[in-house]
Amino acid sequence: MANFRGHALPGTFFILFGLWWSVKYVLKYHNRRLNKNSHGNRYMNYVEIIEGAVKVTCSLIGILAEQFVPDGPHLHLYGGDPEGWVKLMNWQHSTMYMFFGLSGVMDIFTYSSTKVPKGLDRLMLSIAIFVEGFLFYFHVSHRPMLDQRIHSLLLTAVFGGAASTLLEVFLRDNIILELFRSSLSLLQGTWFFQIGFVLFPPWGGPGWDEADHDNMMFIPMCFCWHYAMAILILAVNYTLVYWCLQKYGKNSGETEIKLGIRKQQREKSFHDALLNGSDEE
Repeated sequence: MANFRGHALPGTFFILFGLWWSVKYVLKYHNRRLNKNSHGNRYMNYVEIIEGAVKVTCSLIGILAEQFVPDGPHLHLYGGDPEGWVKLMNWQHSTMYMFFGLSGVMDIFTYSSTKVPKGLDRLMLSIAIFVEGFLFYFHVSHRPMLDQRIHSLLLTAVFGGAASTLLEVFLRDNIILELFRSSLSLLQGTWFFQIGFVLFPPWGGPGWDEADHDNMMFIPMCFCWHYAMAILILAVNYTLVYWCLQKYGKNSGETEIKLGIRKQQREKSFHDALLNGSDEE
């Protein structure tokens, strides 16, 4: 959709997933470091399956929104000679959502079946992010310079996310790569909103002056501010998760120690009773 809502919808999805990943991967990292049991891994598999289902749901919402808005293509790709191609911009956005939906399906298969290699979920996500960048690269051909500049900056985050996610196929459970992907997802989300504000102000009126050189200079600097904000959000989330684990995880650890001591005492008393019984016999 060539309007503010068309950019706010994917921006919201990327922000939500970026926030979720910034919490989930920190939890997984400290869970592996502190609790080396299989129960946490099994629960995380359920979480991954739910995340895949949410990803599929968000993709379906995006496709339906692009296709069935009042001025959308309504699943018509070509309208004949008088009309030609029908709303190709909406079709490009729908294609982007479709690949993220496939990524969600692969997540479900990967974590619900032992027959699917674990790396395929990251590979499909990397392909989905790459397709997003590939489509946006040709999305702004022959558009005004400011429009091209603001979308080309988005490609930096997109292709960076595709490359880092591809590395996760081979470097599994690497907290640095996972947090880097989370930060780029947040960057994409906030930058989608920025594109909407620049080109399609929600309060109405024309977009920013495309011929103003100051606007061209401000946009790259603003992009850096967006990424600084994403890094700050990651730092805050990491600190909050670590603090919660230190506070509540310590109490649970003490409880486990007490339970272990009581169990050992019961076993010892039972063992002594057996020895006494054998002596009497």
